[in-house]
Amino acid sequence: MEFFLNKLQQLLSSAGMSPSAADWSSIVLLVLAVLLIIFFLDFIIRTIIRVIFAKIANRSKTSFDDIMIAHKVPRNIAHIFPLIIAYKSIPNIFFEHAQWQFFLEKVILVLGIIFTVWGLRSVFGSVKDFFKSVDRLKDKPIDSYIQVIMIFVWLTGIFATFAVISGISFWEFMAGLGTVSAVIILVFKDTILGFVASIQVSVNDMVRIGDWITFQKFGADGDVVEINLATVKVRNFDHTITTIPTYALISDSFKNWRGMTESNGRRIKRALNIRMASIRHLNQDDLDKLSKVDLIRDYISSKTKDIASYNAQQQVDKSLLINGRNLTNIGLFRKYIEFYVEKHSAINKDLMIMARQLQPGDNGLPIEIYAFSTDKRWQNYEYIIADIFDHIIAASSTFDLEIYEHKF
Repeated sequence: MEFFLNKLQQLLSSAGMSPSAADWSSIVLLVLAVLLIIFFLDFIIRTIIRVIFAKIANRSKTSFDDIMIAHKVPRNIAHIFPLIIAYKSIPNIFFEHAQWQFFLEKVILVLGIIFTVWGLRSVFGSVKDFFKSVDRLKDKPIDSYIQVIMIFVWLTGIFATFAVISGISFWEFMAGLGTVSAVIILVFKDTILGFVASIQVSVNDMVRIGDWITFQKFGADGDVVEINLATVKVRNFDHTITTIPTYALISDSFKNWRGMTESNGRRIKRALNIRMASIRHLNQDDLDKLSKVDLIRDYISSKTKDIASYNAQQQVDKSLLINGRNLTNIGLFRKYIEFYVEKHSAINKDLMIMARQLQPGDNGLPIEIYAFSTDKRWQNYEYIIADIFDHIIAASSTFDLEIYEHKF
């Protein structure tokens, strides 16, 4: 290249240019020629790499190579080779201009660092998308891990750039950063907390993408759609997005409904309040009337025989209903609810089914249904509960019971 430079200088000098003008003109012409060659090589190398990647992608069964093409990895790799040629050409062009050679070499090195970081960014972006396409990794916080790696890549690129500009070796520059490590930790406090939290969340399997979580502190109630280094995004059921700091998952309490979705049923636990003034013993007329109710006919028959036998043995005075053993309207109603829920087609018969009394209070006597619906989808689950309570609220009047409600 020195030969061509001298020839250009001689040619321009013979054309009447001054030695200085001929020198710089020849350098500019040679730089333009090198740039044209570099752009041409960049185009050729990029085309070759892209064709090779395309052929590999067509023959390969995995989608990783297709994802790398989509992220323009071949193009970013192709930029490295022309930069190497440009860096090697500078000493041969500016051998008589040390300051320009020094400056341009630094510019090429900085560009090389930028293109290297950009290339690694596209590679790790491809890795992230590929891992997200793998079924057993879809629910893992892949974004957090890739973000941590990219933070180190970007920091290394920034430190390397400063080292090149300042003329200090990279390792000496890194050693000097130890004196400001406290400041670095303070600046990246949230990032460090998020990284530690991401690892704990993944290792302890606390949250996966797709989990339904309820986080009252942040007003979140919906599905986890993204787990990043710093935040967890939850799409609420009203289609709003709640952003939660990742470290809050290990520092605060939240509810994960995954156990319910993976189980054989979704729990129904809801109570109906009965006005206590309407609760009473049943006489024979009441029993005759309620014996016509199919679900409890056999139960009433069996129970009345047992009670009659007991009262006869104990010689109980039945002129008052309170004496001895008796059936009550609330007791039969509770049994009716239990039989009705057991017969319901949407209830899982293999899990617990119970109708129970809770502690009486200012709002009456709560009768709670405890069971599990086979359909765990929220909309259908609510329909099942409504269907059950529609029936038992309407049935309460048959047992001469009143539902408690505030009267203003």
